[in-house]
Amino acid sequence: MVGDLPSLTASAATTPCGVDHVRLLYRYLDTGEFDGYASLLDENVQVRGVGAAPAYGREAAAEAARAAPPARHELYKIIAAADSVVVTGRRLPRDPGTGRTEFDFADVFTLSDDALVLSQRRFHYLAELAG
Repeated sequence: MVGDLPSLTASAATTPCGVDHVRLLYRYLDTGEFDGYASLLDENVQVRGVGAAPAYGREAAAEAARAAPPARHELYKIIAAADSVVVTGRRLPRDPGTGRTEFDFADVFTLSDDALVLSQRRFHYLAELAG
């Protein structure tokens, strides 16, 4: 990709590719395609979120995603600069009859030099979770 865009440095080309990977990551999670999800993660990925045990490494992160309650994500905004991507959105249960909580979130991603997800940290809007 960088060879096709001589005016961009490798790191500048990584950002738009990383944004595409992050968008695709949510699609894979929403459809239960966990092998596809894992393919977007760096082998040394770290995933941390509120109320969940941290996952270190691609396989652990994929297993944690498989074990999580099925959900879908409505993305509100994506902000990216250099090796960072921030996504705000709403997590909704895939089956509304399960009584699972829906909530707003902000996910902060760090990208590897290959535009893979190197880390993800999730923050929740707590007022909704308390109610």
